[in-house]
Amino acid sequence: MPVVIVENDTSQWEDETGSVYHFPKRYRPWLSTGAEVIYYKGRIKDKAFAPTRLSGEPHYFGMARIGKVYADQSSEKGDLFALIENFTPFERAVPSKTGDEYLETIPKSRLKNYWRDGVRPISQADYDRILSHATLLPAQVEPDVPDIQDDPLTFISANEGSKTSYFGTRYERRKDLRVKAIAIHGLDCKACGFNFEQAYGDHAKAFIHVHHVVPISDFGGQKAVNPETDLVTLCANCHAVVHRKRDMTLSLDELKSILRGRWVKNP
Repeated sequence: MPVVIVENDTSQWEDETGSVYHFPKRYRPWLSTGAEVIYYKGRIKDKAFAPTRLSGEPHYFGMARIGKVYADQSSEKGDLFALIENFTPFERAVPSKTGDEYLETIPKSRLKNYWRDGVRPISQADYDRILSHATLLPAQVEPDVPDIQDDPLTFISANEGSKTSYFGTRYERRKDLRVKAIAIHGLDCKACGFNFEQAYGDHAKAFIHVHHVVPISDFGGQKAVNPETDLVTLCANCHAVVHRKRDMTLSLDELKSILRGRWVKNP
């Protein structure tokens, strides 16, 4: 069943348009892997967000598919993260209604509270009707090579002759892969267990390094990166130690084996 997912301009949820959708467990029955979704924004409340929106009125602005769903490791309420696949933005806003008729069919029993839900299952007919009003832009793809100049999360891992190689950088710094890796692996360092927010409070909330477990030099060319198996979350210290030697990159197991004292993370 297709679903409309709501994205607010400000929210307690850690959503990232086109990459990750963060939601409470009550919406789990509708956000299953493979579900087709349409993105929706309600009426603007703060005009400061106008430049980031297609319209100030309630509208649909993109389509996508739900990928894998993971538990939010920091939630005590059973919240979840859904990875977003094939996000395709609309060229123009699709208004929530044409004339006096809404594009979504609202059950008579929900006339007063239908729009409050952050996730709304819709019929295939409603899904097709919304898309019939949309002009699609090319699917959103992050650039392979982000700007790494003076990047504090970049580590030099090896030299190849006179050429310095920044192993992992292009993938560790891609925003879409980064947010997916954090949704999957959480915000605790997978080597020592350090959590920035627990140590530094709100100032460091949601901060963690993302490390590529296999040096790009070993790829032998381009490789599709799976954030579940190819990326891992590490604290700044552990990430630096992984890349400490220019002629090698430590594996996660190797890193764990050299940890000492209270920094040893139990399985």
